[in-house]
Amino acid sequence: QAAGIKPLVGVDLWINDNDPQLPPTRLLLLCQNLVGYRNLTQLISRAYLEGQASGKPILNRDWLTPHNTTGLIALSGGREGDVGQALLANRREQALNYLENWLNLFPNRYYLELIRTGREGEDDYIHLAVAIALERGVPVVATNDVRFLQREDFEVHEARVCIHEGRII
Repeated sequence: QAAGIKPLVGVDLWINDNDPQLPPTRLLLLCQNLVGYRNLTQLISRAYLEGQASGKPILNRDWLTPHNTTGLIALSGGREGDVGQALLANRREQALNYLENWLNLFPNRYYLELIRTGREGEDDYIHLAVAIALERGVPVVATNDVRFLQREDFEVHEARVCIHEGRII
């Protein structure tokens, strides 16, 4: 901060709906202030202690309440979030229900995330997400799925992924 850089603290996590038919979906939470940081650490700790599946911490949607989401900003997870998955499956009403739930949980702090990395389904998702954002007055934010900053860092990134997954390069 002394150098003029404001750090962003947050986590890209998986959310479970307690429905074995539905896979977990993504959500990005960012800390707005110290209260948000404390809430986020409690949520992450709970995901590690109570929500692990195949070694991956997963947050149960029921654990999110207006009390423990105070001070947090939520980004939808793009096409991998619940809104995105519902839109891509042509379940618009379900997508709108998810959206309304998130807006109630994160009033003035929920953003539909738009990610363009050339992956399958992104363009379809972006068009559908922008349409409901305009319809419901929900702000959008453009993000990118960055894992490393320079091309030379690919091998180090790949080694980190292999360590995490227990694979050998």
